[in-house]
Amino acid sequence: MKPELYIAQRFAFKQRSASKPTFIVLMAVLGIAIGTAALILTLSIVNGFANSIEQKLISFSAHLQIRQPNELLFAEHRSDMATIAAHPNIAELSPFLEKSYVLRSRDGSDDRLWRSKPVMVKGVTEQQRQQFLHKFLKQGTATLPDQPNAIPLYAGQPLADNMKLRVGQRVMLVGLGDNAATQHVMNNSTTVLELLSSLKVDVGIIRGIYDTGLQEGFDDRVMFADLRALQKQSTPEMISGFDANVHRFDELTETVQSVVKRLGSPFYGMTVFDRYANLFEWLKLQQNMTPLLIVTITIVAVFNIISTLLVLMIEKTREIGMLSALGLKPSKIRRLFLVQAFLISLSGIALGNLLALSFSLLEMRFHFITLPEKSYFINHVPLLINPSDYVVVSLSVMALTLLFAFVPAKIAASLKPGTALGA
Repeated sequence: MKPELYIAQRFAFKQRSASKPTFIVLMAVLGIAIGTAALILTLSIVNGFANSIEQKLISFSAHLQIRQPNELLFAEHRSDMATIAAHPNIAELSPFLEKSYVLRSRDGSDDRLWRSKPVMVKGVTEQQRQQFLHKFLKQGTATLPDQPNAIPLYAGQPLADNMKLRVGQRVMLVGLGDNAATQHVMNNSTTVLELLSSLKVDVGIIRGIYDTGLQEGFDDRVMFADLRALQKQSTPEMISGFDANVHRFDELTETVQSVVKRLGSPFYGMTVFDRYANLFEWLKLQQNMTPLLIVTITIVAVFNIISTLLVLMIEKTREIGMLSALGLKPSKIRRLFLVQAFLISLSGIALGNLLALSFSLLEMRFHFITLPEKSYFINHVPLLINPSDYVVVSLSVMALTLLFAFVPAKIAASLKPGTALGA
């Protein structure tokens, strides 16, 4: 064992005086441990939150959509589907139809009262419906009985709570028709009677209630229906676009551009990131705050180790003088304090990693910290254990500690034997 390492170990972890330098070192180790754990947990929470929201959006929303401008409806052609499906990165493809309605339902407490709310009814294929309801259905059943005069509907939990909807209840869907008379009404001044005559009323029946956790803008507004049933009641053989999922998510943007190029005008495409741009910008804003948090916590940890080494240097002034008198070179004294800083930092980093990992595993298992789902889209703090975060934080703290420990180490090395022994 080198003399510097042996002496550094005794300076750092052996109690040699009444002022208890070992206690000082213990506080330094705890400070570095808490700072390291805070850094790792910050990264784990930020990355976990972004990953959870992204996965939730991707889990119930198609990776990409193909539409026509101004949300125009168009005929469902097999040739278009074949063109899209021919792309090697397309894994799943299905048509969909979206219709805007005013939902009206009777108040459960008084049948004379009606509740109204604008909604978007999205007609999807049976495969899409089964996949979605398998994950998010809370009440009702995914099996649809044969009811030709009513559109089977699945409402989000917030919408169901607001409208007092229950499984099996019949509701009214009020919307504009799609015939020439309706277009005339929309494009020209008209009387109230003409406007009312253009309205189309469909009957729906609530077959289930789902809950994705995205309460605002989705669960409180979007209702799912069977595509063929919705087409039959409103616009036969017409669709709003195509939903598609991909094999390789990292090539999503290139895939959209390639598919649109193959289809030609007037088709255009957008990814899940385009449709929920506001949510992803919100996540990006939170991630942009991460460097500031990391710098703040790191500075605290670094100043902690500097102050500790300065206190230890003052405490060991006589010992430094003796070592200098015995012939220990200033460079080796400086190295001694750097080794001491390394040992203290290593102990704190190891303890900090252990604390962060233990808290992460416990939180992921028991969910001690809860969140309001309406605001955060999830009901608990998400954590993502990424080994690279642990490695990067540990190496960064170690590097900064040794960098800033050079100042007290250089001061200790510059002490003259006579001055140190006379202190």
